[in-house]
Amino acid sequence: MTPSGDGIVLREMREADLDAALVLSQAVHWPHRLADWQSAFGFGRGLVAERDGEVVGCALSWSWGDAHATLGLVIVDPKCQGRRIGFRLVQALLAELEGRTVLLHATAEGRGLYERLGFVRTGEVRQHQGQAQSAPLVALDLGWRLRPADQADTAELIELDAAARGMPRDALMRELLGLADTVVLDHEGERRGFAMLRRFGRGLVIGPVIAPDAQGAKALIAHLVGVSAGKFVRIDIDFASGLAEWIEGLGLMRVDGPTEMVRGPVPAPTPGVRRYALVTQALG
Repeated sequence: MTPSGDGIVLREMREADLDAALVLSQAVHWPHRLADWQSAFGFGRGLVAERDGEVVGCALSWSWGDAHATLGLVIVDPKCQGRRIGFRLVQALLAELEGRTVLLHATAEGRGLYERLGFVRTGEVRQHQGQAQSAPLVALDLGWRLRPADQADTAELIELDAAARGMPRDALMRELLGLADTVVLDHEGERRGFAMLRRFGRGLVIGPVIAPDAQGAKALIAHLVGVSAGKFVRIDIDFASGLAEWIEGLGLMRVDGPTEMVRGPVPAPTPGVRRYALVTQALG
């Protein structure tokens, strides 16, 4: 692309840029590993901002089905902030997502930028993390149980995720099911929810968590926290779920509270199933 008046050039992000993206995330104290960047880039596409051949900003997007997308990992080198680089990156990605509902999770610093681009607030996320404590199991009613996922669960867990998010994310879910320890919430042989535990950032992350109600979500989370006792664990929850205080009791304290925002019609989940925790703030 043609350089702007300040010498900034936007171009397609390439796999070779991931090392530079990692450096950007470290500069703003985000915990991502190179493996986390590789995974995120594998499902989406991105743009980088260059100045004199140096990557000074990036932003990624992920398309889900024909009607939805998420946007995230928007970072500008602290030395270059205040030059509308983030605005230009996001605006360029949005031009390619025209006609889709686009979701994102905004930091307090970024919220104004997204509002100027037509995003509106739809909710809040609470990022909790810390050294997990041994968690008492949550009792389930007769007929309900937790069990490990197996290959036969794949199609229905993908459907549960799509129902809870209001959008299909088949490729992402297949990848995560191959990487994560996944627990299924089962009711008399019917899959009603699930939760995943996998490597991310400084340690482990729990998410997504999909369940029909808070009791089911608590059972899933408590199980995964329990098997992770003594390790660094993170979970990003939907604040409206009401689980924040309970999660702090498991040793995972609140450290951040991004704003959930959307441009376009809000995705409609299927009644009877709900997302309680995100995959990541970038992917939703």
